[in-house]
Amino acid sequence: MKLGLVGFPQVGKRTFFRLLTGKEPNSESKKGNGLGLAKVRDVRFDHLTEIYAPRQETPAYIEFLLLPDLDEQASRKEQILRGLEQVDVICHLVRTFQDDTVFHIRGAIDPRRDILIFNEELQLNDLLFIEKRLERIDKEQNKKKDAQKTAMEADLLARMKKHLETGCFLKNFLLTEAEEKLIAGYSLLTRKAMIIVLNIGEEAEEADDLMGQLKEDFGEQGFQWIAVSAKIEQELCQLDVPDRQIFLEELQLDQPALDRLTMLCYKTLGLISFFTVGPDEVRAWTNRQGSLAPQAAGVIHSDFERGFIRAEVMKYEDLIKLGSEQKVREVGKYLQKGRDYVVEDGDIINFLFNV
Repeated sequence: MKLGLVGFPQVGKRTFFRLLTGKEPNSESKKGNGLGLAKVRDVRFDHLTEIYAPRQETPAYIEFLLLPDLDEQASRKEQILRGLEQVDVICHLVRTFQDDTVFHIRGAIDPRRDILIFNEELQLNDLLFIEKRLERIDKEQNKKKDAQKTAMEADLLARMKKHLETGCFLKNFLLTEAEEKLIAGYSLLTRKAMIIVLNIGEEAEEADDLMGQLKEDFGEQGFQWIAVSAKIEQELCQLDVPDRQIFLEELQLDQPALDRLTMLCYKTLGLISFFTVGPDEVRAWTNRQGSLAPQAAGVIHSDFERGFIRAEVMKYEDLIKLGSEQKVREVGKYLQKGRDYVVEDGDIINFLFNV
């Protein structure tokens, strides 16, 4: 899973990137892209490594792409848009904190304005793409072998264009399965999941009021929202874990920013985790919710999906309650599942296959 971190200058992107990845952005990241990885913290994974004591521990990771500052430079704007084509989730960091020593590129702090400006850039990008595609279809109409399919695509794109022109994102433009296939190869940015991250100061109550108002203003777009004080949480990272938890509770936060953002990403994209375990390795895998066992096997390796025989499944809760894999087997909860089994969050699976 890859997140694209984007925002105007001086909104705290580099601090937020450092907070999420533990990595210092390189000096060129204001002009170019920065990359960093963050471990998905999952208490279930930690417990499984304690039980199996494997030679190798492989948690799930989120990749963060730190994009250049949003400004008026056309070349940088193009670089940002092309970078966003590579990501699964667009993470727009918006400044709400007050600090007279940190200037704002537009002269004053206005989260609603900043969100609108960025949204318009994404909408314009998709409009231009659709218009060019429609022009090409029109020019090549008589050359196309599958005229019916081309006509369906042209009709779909025309409806999508009209939807964008009303100020709406394509994320909430409903498509049939056939229509999804028609545009599967297109990098339309307003179809991507969007998380608005409000970089707040110390006043949590004011931040809640502001977020409530912004959610109301942009409710029809289907964005996800989270409030983070990147500066404060960066300072908390210097503390020992017990002290850090005390301060988080004082700030009315039950989890650090990375954990809250991770959970939101999984929810937004409809993702779950399953695990493979053993003395050699305990590993967490990320999978689409609702996937069948062969599809989950394919996340590990295409051969697993192609030669799928069955899946041996035990529930994480059963393993923790009973204490060992052997006891899970003894009570008959080590289950044999076929091709139609829908993998659930927290499943511990051993795939049997033959190629």
